[in-house]
Amino acid sequence: MATERKVCMILGSAPLEGDCIPAGFSAEDCFVICADGGIDTARKLNIQPDLVVGDFDSAQGEPPEGVEVIRLPVEKDETDLLYAVKEAFRRGYSSFILLGVLGGERFDHSIASLCVLSFIADRGGRAVMANGKTSVFVINIGRLVFTDLKGSTLSVFPFGANSCTVTYKGLQYPLVNQTLQLNDAMGVSNCIIEDRAEIFLHQGRALVILIET
Repeated sequence: MATERKVCMILGSAPLEGDCIPAGFSAEDCFVICADGGIDTARKLNIQPDLVVGDFDSAQGEPPEGVEVIRLPVEKDETDLLYAVKEAFRRGYSSFILLGVLGGERFDHSIASLCVLSFIADRGGRAVMANGKTSVFVINIGRLVFTDLKGSTLSVFPFGANSCTVTYKGLQYPLVNQTLQLNDAMGVSNCIIEDRAEIFLHQGRALVILIET
């Protein structure tokens, strides 16, 4: 079971930009899992992992001495990231920050990472996938609250469904029980104009992208 550390930080191998760890998170306060080449990310960030998982086809070096390692076969039905999330759930974690899993040369890997966010949401967990000033969330019924982010951009899209129904507060273009359609990018590029902004998801599943100023 999880210790007093309530959040699991999972590191992947995708390039990171700027201050990659969002405000309010610290590696020292998290249970840290490196997914395959995430061990190289950990070295760059001077983070000591608690667990390393993967087939190590993308890692530049071996896992650190004395760290628990779960070696996976190269041919398998799930990504190293998804395995890491499942292992975290098995150990009692349900809150996640995912770093080094967005962007890079492999767009298909970014899509696979979004699927992992959906996996977490479907099991009642909460997660943010971050890179530089970009943070990505997948939510089912419920809400997201953003504070002290005036001027930042918020975009909302249906994800894994044809539509989602939302209400916005604190945004330049407010919506009340508005249905967003998969084939219409109506939810793109809204702007936070209040100290507290909220997105309520009434129905469906939503992909929420925050780009900080």
